[in-house]
Amino acid sequence: MHTPATLVRGGTSKCWLFNQVDVPADRGRLEKLLVSAYGATDPVELDGVGGATPTTSKAAVVSASSAPGVDVDYLFAQVGIGTGSVEWTSNCGNCATGVALYAVTKGMVAITGDRTRVVMRNTNTGAVLEGLVDTTGGVVHHFGRQTVPGTRAGGVAVGLTFLEPAGGTTGLLLPTGQAAQSLRIADAEPVRVTMVDAGAPVVLVDALDAGRTGAESPDRTDTDVPWLRSVRHAAAPLMGLLAPGSEPGDAVPKVGLVGPPVPYTTTLGEPVAAEDYDVSVRMLSMNAPHPAIGLTSAVAVAAAGLVTGSVVRRTTGGPTDEWLRLGTPAGVVAVRCTDVQDGLPRRVTVQRAARLLADARIYVPDTGTTQAA
Repeated sequence: MHTPATLVRGGTSKCWLFNQVDVPADRGRLEKLLVSAYGATDPVELDGVGGATPTTSKAAVVSASSAPGVDVDYLFAQVGIGTGSVEWTSNCGNCATGVALYAVTKGMVAITGDRTRVVMRNTNTGAVLEGLVDTTGGVVHHFGRQTVPGTRAGGVAVGLTFLEPAGGTTGLLLPTGQAAQSLRIADAEPVRVTMVDAGAPVVLVDALDAGRTGAESPDRTDTDVPWLRSVRHAAAPLMGLLAPGSEPGDAVPKVGLVGPPVPYTTTLGEPVAAEDYDVSVRMLSMNAPHPAIGLTSAVAVAAAGLVTGSVVRRTTGGPTDEWLRLGTPAGVVAVRCTDVQDGLPRRVTVQRAARLLADARIYVPDTGTTQAA
């Protein structure tokens, strides 16, 4: 059996996109299909199309939306690596960037001149995003020059805006009601954190308070993965993300370190001066250091920067302008908060790039899950 799919690079992620008409609507059957297609029972995903890293083992199912004012819906899947399972509770902004370009390229959204607006709803979380796709000359572009930190490859420019991102999962920007607090962790010293829900639920650790810098190399961050997982698992019930008696997962809340700007060298060998950015950020992607930063995490950091007393605001030393510049392992990612009302940003924008890499037929064992033949 085979299933049509499109491979897209969105920002610093790769994601297979499926049209809803080509895959099962039932979540259980869809999970079996993805696990088989990605070879997800294998830690290197050798016998499948998965990329064997958290940023390249992703999928999304795209469909026309019935919601007023929304063009397309997408269901995001973080396909496990070596686990034979799929995580369904989160969102991915980089994949949303790819979905916006996909929707225009596949004719799901009509081109409207030099820029085409695509409104998307992430059905996992209910988040609504707006992608502004470069369609200069009123045509689809398959290549472009827009770059993002983490790769020198160019792509089609897509401005990605998260609409009304605060409290999308928990209902509150600050799920615990506190701008910052001491978090007790199993088998470790308490740490000062900010727990915020904007773009995604995120727990941000004050790096200096925890004896770190927030500008660690990916290798150094890798040694902290067990500790950061403990932070995540301790924060989850306090944020209302873990039912009593349930085992904590590794998707939400997202977790990372924030610290003051210092000079460093990116993973591409490019020097970054301390004055080039406002706050250092080192995040996990599932259980591995993120090579840059997930866009939902970037939104959360920017929103936390608006909150007096948060670990981000403490690090920046006070309010910044509309833009907050994040120093990530891959380079500086600028995030813009606009239309701020009562401390809540109604629009948070990041400039991204996307490129459709391939249209394919993925061959999978006949498990009774596929709809295409």
